[in-house]
Amino acid sequence: MEIGTGRIGSSSKEDQKIYQEWFNFADSDNDGRITGSDAIRFFGMSNLSRPDLKQVWATADSRRQGYLGFKEFVFAMQLVSLAQEGRQISHDLMNGDVDFENVKPPVMEGLDILLMRKKQSSKSSALESNGSSSTETSPAAQWFSSKSSKKQISLTSVTSVIDGLKRLYLQKLKPLEVAYHFNDFVSPLLTNSDFDAKPMVMLLGQYSTGKTTFIKHLLKTSYPGAHIGPEPTTDRFVVVMSGTDERSVPGNTIAVQADMPFSGLTRFGTAFLSKFECSQMPHHLLEHITFVDTPGVLSGEKQRTQRAYDFTGVTSWFAAKCDLILLLFDPHKLDVSDEFKRVIYSLRGHDDKIRVVLNKADQVDTQQLMRVYGALMWSLGKVLNTPEVVRVYIGSFNDKPVNEAATGPIGKELFEKEQEDLLSDLKDIPKKACDRQINEFVKRARAAKIHAHIIGHLKKEMPSMIGKAKTQQKLIDNLEAEFGKVQRDHHLPPGDFPNVEQFREVLSGYNFDKFEKLKPKMIQAVDDMLGYDIPELLKTFRNPYD
Repeated sequence: MEIGTGRIGSSSKEDQKIYQEWFNFADSDNDGRITGSDAIRFFGMSNLSRPDLKQVWATADSRRQGYLGFKEFVFAMQLVSLAQEGRQISHDLMNGDVDFENVKPPVMEGLDILLMRKKQSSKSSALESNGSSSTETSPAAQWFSSKSSKKQISLTSVTSVIDGLKRLYLQKLKPLEVAYHFNDFVSPLLTNSDFDAKPMVMLLGQYSTGKTTFIKHLLKTSYPGAHIGPEPTTDRFVVVMSGTDERSVPGNTIAVQADMPFSGLTRFGTAFLSKFECSQMPHHLLEHITFVDTPGVLSGEKQRTQRAYDFTGVTSWFAAKCDLILLLFDPHKLDVSDEFKRVIYSLRGHDDKIRVVLNKADQVDTQQLMRVYGALMWSLGKVLNTPEVVRVYIGSFNDKPVNEAATGPIGKELFEKEQEDLLSDLKDIPKKACDRQINEFVKRARAAKIHAHIIGHLKKEMPSMIGKAKTQQKLIDNLEAEFGKVQRDHHLPPGDFPNVEQFREVLSGYNFDKFEKLKPKMIQAVDDMLGYDIPELLKTFRNPYD
């Protein structure tokens, strides 16, 4: 089973020309996106039933972005053609035996006449124009510029769920974050590239548990900067992503590129950025998913050697950005070291993203594997403080055939099923990317709202004249009690409050007297966003045939 097959939008050169002309015609506002209203007008010419067109849209817009790009549009047209032939439309067609390159364009009633009229009108308008040309940038990219960030952005500028989130962030959430220094305490301010980034998968584990080999196994090839060996070979964070050619980009360079979502890593300093690089290569899987390979977590005596940067802080930063976190173990490295324990603790709040992989499981026989699995669950039970059982995938994720001499036929069948399940989980990531972004955005909004209440409360507790320094120190010392007051006064969920010790550490560098008072209008704007704007946004960009 492969993920990211790359067949979506593939067709012959002759058909590509036809689809490009159709796409330009259907794209009413020339923004490179076919929205629901565009689709209703254009797809109607196929004379398919509404239930069929609903299924076509749901299959083509598998990521639930609320629009179709050119590749998705081509795929939708191929599905329409198959539906006209009487084929049942479903997501299974993407994994079936259909040769999409040989699927002919569908019959669109009256489209030829409309295209001819458009050509005639474009010729007449070209004669009237003075020949001046201008380059356009996407509206969403302009929103994040300093000049336009203060302007109110109209709903008509929004053509997707992600664009809608960008607008809501700039108008309602970012002002709250800036006013109460949210970027210093919790997370840096979001940029355009943070919203547009591809889904990410991070691999964590001790050295030689097969993290780099796992990525190579999925890509079915090596990537720039990949080193594999029994010793700790990966000594840096490596982001493996799509690019026009094969190359490695140093961390300091990648962190300042505006089109990359890694600007927030500059807070960890040059010591980290020198241990960070981006590996780019053209690959169909990397067009859908970005992988984050990490240095092996230290164990034993090595833990006494301090890293030059905040390893736990970096993993926590990536965890917030990632869609899936894979914790890799092998049968001979089941112990959870102190550093690994700190790393897993830093993942709290992202429990739904965590999957455990027991790799190299064909190195032991079936009886030993049963004992190893039990020992792994016992070790994890002490660290993952949750009543739910974490999902564990068992297998040997490399390019070598399974060692049947150790596992036997039953073990081989188990590994194959487990691998199918894990690959299926990975395959769902691009489809769930939009839902994940909404989820992370709502989590961020709630965290920012609680942060504003805390800062506003500390400001209110400060005296107006005498004893400011003494009062500030008292508030810092009794921070947990102050959190309790904020929680009771505003009826906020206690589980949403930040870590007291980390908050206290950042707070000690501030003068409380310079904090902003709580602004109810800002809080109300975020409440309105969560209660009305986001549900309305999702309603606007749902399947147009619902």
